[in-house]
Amino acid sequence: MSTVDLSVSPLGRVEGDLDVRVTIDDGVVSSAWTTAGMFRGFEMILKGKDPQAGLIVTPRICGICGGSHLYKAAYALDTAWNTHVPHNATLIRNIAQACETLQSIPRYFYALFAIDLTNKKYADSPLYDEAVRRFAPYVGTSYQTGVVLSQKPVEVYAMFGGQWPHSSFMIPGGVMCAPTLAEVSRSIAILENWNRAWLEGQWLGCSVERWLENRTWDDILAWVDENESQHDSDCGFFIRFCMDVGLDKYGQGCGNYLATGTYFDPASYENPTIEGRNAALINRSGVYANGEFSEFDHMRVAEDTAHSFYEGGGLLHPWEGRTVPIDPADGRKQDKYSWAKSPRYDVPGQGHVPLEVGPLARRVMAAAPGAAAHQDDDPLFMNILEAIGPSVMVRQLGRMHEGPKYYQWVRQWLDDLDLSGSFYTKPVEHESGKGFGSTEAARGALSDWIVIENGRIENYQVVTPTAWNIGPRDGEGVLGPMEQAFIGSPIEDTSDPVELGHVARSFDSCLVCTVHAYDGKTGKQLSKFVVNGMV
Repeated sequence: MSTVDLSVSPLGRVEGDLDVRVTIDDGVVSSAWTTAGMFRGFEMILKGKDPQAGLIVTPRICGICGGSHLYKAAYALDTAWNTHVPHNATLIRNIAQACETLQSIPRYFYALFAIDLTNKKYADSPLYDEAVRRFAPYVGTSYQTGVVLSQKPVEVYAMFGGQWPHSSFMIPGGVMCAPTLAEVSRSIAILENWNRAWLEGQWLGCSVERWLENRTWDDILAWVDENESQHDSDCGFFIRFCMDVGLDKYGQGCGNYLATGTYFDPASYENPTIEGRNAALINRSGVYANGEFSEFDHMRVAEDTAHSFYEGGGLLHPWEGRTVPIDPADGRKQDKYSWAKSPRYDVPGQGHVPLEVGPLARRVMAAAPGAAAHQDDDPLFMNILEAIGPSVMVRQLGRMHEGPKYYQWVRQWLDDLDLSGSFYTKPVEHESGKGFGSTEAARGALSDWIVIENGRIENYQVVTPTAWNIGPRDGEGVLGPMEQAFIGSPIEDTSDPVELGHVARSFDSCLVCTVHAYDGKTGKQLSKFVVNGMV
């Protein structure tokens, strides 16, 4: 049996550098370790600050989903201060958050994911030349259009937020804007043009209404062959190419999912509370583990630092969370190997388990029973999991499926705005309290827990989707979701392991990596190379 270790460094991400080490036995990944290579420390920055500091600081954590950070930071304070949020403010928050994700969908697909489909590994595929024509970086016909037009939805965000990224216009009690009819009309025009030019015109090859009629995997396959426009659309081609080269066969992951949900029905969340959050959500929250659904309860979230470069090693709820870094050299002596903590969820009857977050998790929760009239109710991806199981292809398709869905929602929310109504209710700034705010960033569940004492932040913990997905082993030795997803991946060429890139990118890990290959027995470096050469 041949054994090879590959160290992939770095897997760039906004919270710091992500490195991956895998062991390959007879051409298949048998174990994996994900390492967050840089210390973040925003929790330490916020301690002792004014409670509203999170509205300024946390959006700077990320340059691509800063609006998501602002959204959950605002709701963390709304729940801590018991605010009132007018209907218009809820709609504006929803619109801005969704537009940021609509921006991310094509930008991520073409600039980060699809370029791997042009790898020479697939040169023997009858679809390879077409993949290169469409997806080659910078010159691909679909690449250019998708990346350029991806900026349009955040023009709508900037219309209301004043700027994007790093806006701070969402505040406890509402938003700092009062849009005019001209701004709303312009927003509608921007989105409808984006829909015609990219979403329907290039990605789907049909109306969003036709796509959203698909309720099963068989429906998707029939949709691809329904007509030439759909068959030759980027979506139709992506599905055909993935099935031709096997991206529907690996990258499964842990198979257990978490979504904290996002977007609120204005009438159901005028006075935000933690207890009332789940019922008010449009994009639903929940947990799906070992074939069973359960309600999301933030009190069941805990972070483990057994293999992280922090003091301690037990499970702590974020309100009691500690972020006390140690020297990595000392940490490695304790078998610690990452700056990321290991988020875990106490699933009823199953204990603390790792859960995958992201678009696929959101799509699974949309199939949970008991949806209210205002909530997303969509069985498609649960059927896909039952029919063919999770994979690189399915995870990516879940991300793209949200484009048509969110576009429809934003258009409706824009129509629902009452421009003569209120957008802000001044809150009482309580001296003490605890708050929880969460959203679904493009990558997955993103949450803040805040503890306020004597008018200052006593504790602030941010749990990112990247931490949920790439966190290291926990105190029980259980691998994190991405670590599990690498296992079983076939590696055809250890000098160019594009398969690792597919798995990592399907979690939106922004892979741009220099890779060092080592013999698993001698430790001798075999080669040094760049995977795909692109950010």
